[in-house]
Amino acid sequence: MSPRRRVAITGIGLVTPVGNDAPTTWANLLAGRSGVAHIRGFDASGFPSRIGGEVKDFDATAMIPDRKLLKFASRANRFALAAAEEALRDAGIRPAPATGHRWGFSAGAGMMGMTFDEVELVHTYCGTNGEFNPDGFLDNHFPADPVAFCRSQTNSGLAVLTRHFGIQGYATAVHTACASGGQALGTALKVMRRRQADFVLAGGYDSMLNPIGLSAFCLLGALSTDNETPERASRPFDATRNGFVLAEGAGFLVLEDWEAARNRGAHIYAELAGDGNSLSSYRITDSHPSGDGPIQAMRQALADAGLKPEDVDYVNAHGTSTLMNDRSECAALRAVMGSHIEKLAVSSTKSCMGHLIAAAGAVEAAVCALAIRDGIAPVSANHVRPDPDCNVNLVREQSKPMPIRAALSNSLGFGGSNSSLAFRHPEAVVNP
Repeated sequence: MSPRRRVAITGIGLVTPVGNDAPTTWANLLAGRSGVAHIRGFDASGFPSRIGGEVKDFDATAMIPDRKLLKFASRANRFALAAAEEALRDAGIRPAPATGHRWGFSAGAGMMGMTFDEVELVHTYCGTNGEFNPDGFLDNHFPADPVAFCRSQTNSGLAVLTRHFGIQGYATAVHTACASGGQALGTALKVMRRRQADFVLAGGYDSMLNPIGLSAFCLLGALSTDNETPERASRPFDATRNGFVLAEGAGFLVLEDWEAARNRGAHIYAELAGDGNSLSSYRITDSHPSGDGPIQAMRQALADAGLKPEDVDYVNAHGTSTLMNDRSECAALRAVMGSHIEKLAVSSTKSCMGHLIAAAGAVEAAVCALAIRDGIAPVSANHVRPDPDCNVNLVREQSKPMPIRAALSNSLGFGGSNSSLAFRHPEAVVNP
């Protein structure tokens, strides 16, 4: 029986509210700079929450100069194309006609659906009197876009990216709400270990910053309404937190066989070493106060990676800045880490970026890899007033230089889906 395959992270690409590439995003996270501001992509003046983490001044053609392809790509798909291209360039390897069948693709995909503009169009032609009239579709003047339906599918990004990059092997689009990106990377890890692929382009992408997405989260009462101070609205684990900030973006990582990466002289950020998943089955929007679901996911990730709690130096927490989620996650961390919790650095980079929903887990996985590479734990911004129910060792005020042997990234989704990923320093000793 052959030894279990090790998986190296050799490329990273990011498009986020704090930067349109990985170096800019990372520099701004380390500095604690916020990407949250008043929404400018549409008129949000009538909403209780009028702030968001928008991707700014983004031009997809700068990375993907294929206008025909971009016609089939939604806003989130365009973020994904740019982030994936950056990751492949960073890795110094990409699919080719002879190798495309050995490349896989796994990504957390957002809830695409219809855009607000498309809904408004249907209302204009088919519902002017307040009732739906399908005859409006038959009006010769109805400006139908035959590609709109294709763009609206959850797997539209999978189709666009795999076609563009020539990936012909295993491919899947994962949607488990906020756990999507993390579970997509976990799926990629398992695919690599089963030797179904030698390389996987893995990540996540989402953009719910539109009137429909914003109204849904406002109705749930999940969003911060600190419209006067948007840069301080996302404050995970702070006693005054009052909801998360909706954001958008994409993150991709190139995964490849460890020995192959070493042999070609690739730079290895970190090892993707473990994956854990669970289902809380408690409430649609909350984890159990005990942290039961996240506890299972973290313990699985540690066991899968062959790590003990005391081996972990940093956790990138899900840390949404909602009342119950933060308390539940901290309870889970205390249960899993035991006495080591006092030495464990914890932060939530959602404090700067907001919540990228399906893309969050992938972007935060990249953050863990960068933290391991540079030996620095990014700051958990905006934390001023401690919450006694969130008693963990937060990285406060500024980022903390420290050796990071191993890290965890948690992604805890609506519906009770929980993901935890374990990362190991490339020079760490691995027990057989």
